[in-house]
Amino acid sequence: MTRRPITPYPAPTVLSAGFARFAAWIAHASGMPLTFTLAVLLIAVWGITGPIFGYSDTWQLVINTGTTIVTFLMVFLIQNTQNRDGLAIQVKLDELVRALETANNRFVGIEKLPEDELETIREDCIDQAARPREGEPA
Repeated sequence: MTRRPITPYPAPTVLSAGFARFAAWIAHASGMPLTFTLAVLLIAVWGITGPIFGYSDTWQLVINTGTTIVTFLMVFLIQNTQNRDGLAIQVKLDELVRALETANNRFVGIEKLPEDELETIREDCIDQAARPREGEPA
């Protein structure tokens, strides 16, 4: 099986670096207890104002629109944070594989391979794990 060269990750731009900092800050802030408390209070205020506005369509539209916008934007911010976290973990694993003398360096960067090649490598690993190592009883 021939291996394709693994291409490096794209270099960060000023825009992507700024977005990464912003996304990390928002992800951190959105996970704080204070943020959750403020969201609960906002929903409570909205619910309490229901009788004042006669549970009108506009009153309902306010919460529906607000939550939809927040949810839509948070999807992108959370995905960005997960992408960076996944990349950082992958780099750390690659460094461990590279640094271990007995590790097979062909595993460095395999996350970029197509799924069928990953499955082939996985099957090879399962086969190797089933074989006894040198010095181990069969």
